[in-house]
Amino acid sequence: MNYELKLDVHTHTIMSGHGYSSGQTIEAIRRTAAKVLPEGYGFEFGGMSREEASLGNTTIIIFVICVLFIYLILCALYESLFIPLAVILSVPFGLLGSFLFSRMWGLENNIYMQTGLIMLIGLLAKTAILLTEYATERHRKGMSITMAAMTAARVRLRPILMTSLTMIFGMLPLVFAHGVGANGNISLGVGCAGGMLVGTIALLFVVPVLYMPFQWLHSRFGHAIKR
Repeated sequence: MNYELKLDVHTHTIMSGHGYSSGQTIEAIRRTAAKVLPEGYGFEFGGMSREEASLGNTTIIIFVICVLFIYLILCALYESLFIPLAVILSVPFGLLGSFLFSRMWGLENNIYMQTGLIMLIGLLAKTAILLTEYATERHRKGMSITMAAMTAARVRLRPILMTSLTMIFGMLPLVFAHGVGANGNISLGVGCAGGMLVGTIALLFVVPVLYMPFQWLHSRFGHAIKR
């Protein structure tokens, strides 16, 4: 006879004082149940834990689909298969800054930080689009690829810094939040402010460097692909 053991596990409560995410807690429970439970016994999560456990890798699939749609939209904007890659490949530098600052603050990758990452991706992509679009226009008017990339970084520097600094200073009250809900506010603020700071500095140097080879590929093979 098989028996089913139902566990209403509140993983967010369990992990709150130990610095582990809910996903890590769910995985630990699964490993422990596989070792400890006798043959014929099973377990089941309840509440929020059941919803999170049932999602599995759905988040990764959704993320991949979103990146694909963004790539297609950028392809339509630039009329190129190569230049949008300069935008997409530059965004992870900002995300790296977000995780770096979260590690420095001792924060976990929770739902608040993930929400901030979505907003951060949009702002970083906008910064990269500002650079690549201006460089593309200059190149179409006869400027060399290298000069167009350098000109874009110089001309777009002020609006990019204004946008980034506004975002960073706007997040400071969340970074130094206190009282009820402070953990969520700090996770959101640190992730966005840190990612925006590192991402802006990195994008000013990375995007022009990425733009040059992809623009060369577009100039070399773009017309052949259109045919």
